[in-house]
Amino acid sequence: MSSKLFVAYKPAGISSNQLLGRIKRRFGEKKAGYSGTLDPFAKGVLIVAFGNHGRLFRFLNKAPKRYRATLWLGAYSPTLDIEQIEQIDTLPPFPEETLKQVIESLKGELTYLPPKYSAKRLNGKRAYEFARAGIEVELKSVTSTVYDIRLLHYCHPFITFEATVSEGSYIRSLGELIADRLGCNGALSALERLNEGQFVYDNEAPIDIKTALGIPKNCYNSTNESVLLGQPLLREHFDVQENGTYWIDNGETISIIELTDDGVHYLLNKVDAC
Repeated sequence: MSSKLFVAYKPAGISSNQLLGRIKRRFGEKKAGYSGTLDPFAKGVLIVAFGNHGRLFRFLNKAPKRYRATLWLGAYSPTLDIEQIEQIDTLPPFPEETLKQVIESLKGELTYLPPKYSAKRLNGKRAYEFARAGIEVELKSVTSTVYDIRLLHYCHPFITFEATVSEGSYIRSLGELIADRLGCNGALSALERLNEGQFVYDNEAPIDIKTALGIPKNCYNSTNESVLLGQPLLREHFDVQENGTYWIDNGETISIIELTDDGVHYLLNKVDAC
């Protein structure tokens, strides 16, 4: 079994799990995982890991994320996307300047309800499981940041926009907010994730772990053998001694440690660097 981290490209029309299954069969890998589920109708970058590299997901530099979406004005769907369109209203065209103003008004910190058909966990289950079963549940508001959002194209009744957002953002909800502020229904007819932080699609090329981490590097100034053997480490032997999570360069491998008031703790040790 090999360890590898790379970016795959999910096409529209299949689930993230289906894509992972195809990748596992193609490479003959049994242990694999991905980070950041994409809805079946969506396409775009998906970070995939083989072997033990899935343990690195939470330490990667995955933000901000950038999406390109097309919103169908006048279309109603309980899923907020094209998969369950139930009603289509005919609307007069909007002035393009109005669309720009509405879209750009979403920039900044936003608090809103996530979609009922989402992977958000509630009482141990995904929200979409309750929605598909016809069970009404109360979802809690989420707060995320829209760093940038702009209109790319308007061909009535479809508007295409691009948004750069923090982790935990729901682009279908942004589409719903745009439609609400225009006084109509709206559902996404297309969605593409262009990047997750520094991660873009590059023909599934292996990622150098040392350049992909979203945590600072630290240096242990005592014997390297202590780290490789997983022995207890002393705070005073580190370059940076403040509490926090850091990675250590062991050459062909890395280790991830946490400095706390209780001492030094290994989070991961001797993980292959590529």
